[in-house]
Amino acid sequence: MLNFDYRNPTHVVFGKDRIAELDQLVPANARVLITYGGGSVQRFGTLDKVKAALGDRVVFEFGGIEANPKYDTLIKAVEVARKENIDFLLAVGGGSVMDGTKFIALATQFDGDTASLLHHGFTPVPVANDKVIPLGVIATLPATGSEMNAFAVVSYKGGKFPVNHPCVYPTFAMLDPELTFSLPKIQVANGVVDAFVHVLEQYATYPVDARVQDRMAEGILRTLIEVGPITVEEPTNYDARANLMWSATSALNGMIGTGVPLDWSTHMIGHELTALFHIDHAQTLAVVLPSLWRVLKEQKHAKLVQYAARVWDITEGDEGSRVDQAIDKTEAFFKQVGLPTRLRDHGVTQDQLGLVIDALEAHGMTALSESGKVDLATSRKILDMAW
Repeated sequence: MLNFDYRNPTHVVFGKDRIAELDQLVPANARVLITYGGGSVQRFGTLDKVKAALGDRVVFEFGGIEANPKYDTLIKAVEVARKENIDFLLAVGGGSVMDGTKFIALATQFDGDTASLLHHGFTPVPVANDKVIPLGVIATLPATGSEMNAFAVVSYKGGKFPVNHPCVYPTFAMLDPELTFSLPKIQVANGVVDAFVHVLEQYATYPVDARVQDRMAEGILRTLIEVGPITVEEPTNYDARANLMWSATSALNGMIGTGVPLDWSTHMIGHELTALFHIDHAQTLAVVLPSLWRVLKEQKHAKLVQYAARVWDITEGDEGSRVDQAIDKTEAFFKQVGLPTRLRDHGVTQDQLGLVIDALEAHGMTALSESGKVDLATSRKILDMAW
């Protein structure tokens, strides 16, 4: 097992009818800015419940944070936060709203060029004296795990930029599965696949005898396989949705990624597909991951053999055939919950694949995977296979 540090300060509040507890979670004298997305939290009454629970606190609102939150939109929220002396942020929504709110928390008290916060990738952004506005989140979409980590992704000038800082862990994360019942089926399917791939990019690398992390990852994967199709088809099945929600949070709260090598290649390639062709984030993952594995299956052989046995119960035949079966079953699972697995299904033409390679090069994504050996030529092979 590799050396690691692990810290997660987020207080998770899970279950039905918990919104009233906001009064104990948000500082009593806080000036609160509630952030949200396209308006579903208004239509379904969630926003009204949140404001009622906040009582006599001074509350402002900022709506319209997009899927794949845009820097220009978030800067408008920063201006509100500065003008109104906001000292607590409350994100009500899915991963994009949470990500955007983390950026707002970082940028509001930042003295320099706020765009410079976007150019640090997985290295924590430099913030003097850790001046960050605290935030809490109420998750309405189980998918990204952003409710219990310190990472965000922000769209800027045609690219998607990872941002992180240890001070933007949410102080609390309220997870009520019933708040997700109104989601469209495709958003639930996206959430299942997003969580599934988050686990795999921390698992399908090479063995380091991290037995606890492996077994936890395998448990999350098997749970998603069991409940994913159910919760897509039965939106008010509380038990299935609760298991999806906790799986999505557990997939990216840092625990299964401690002490193991990571491979975020699927995400990095997927980000470019979203930026260029406006394909939903999770749907890019469903396209890229099976093809990436087929290209890199020798590099990932040992863990894919383990994955085949422990997640899909594939133990017959030679190791190569077991790996191929596991990849096929993974792709079939993505299709089962409703996501296509080919770029051509999204209207992308073969002659557009070069645009993706150009974007990867422009954003410095030229040495991907746990080995650092996935160069642009290998990324092109992956895209060709995914087409």
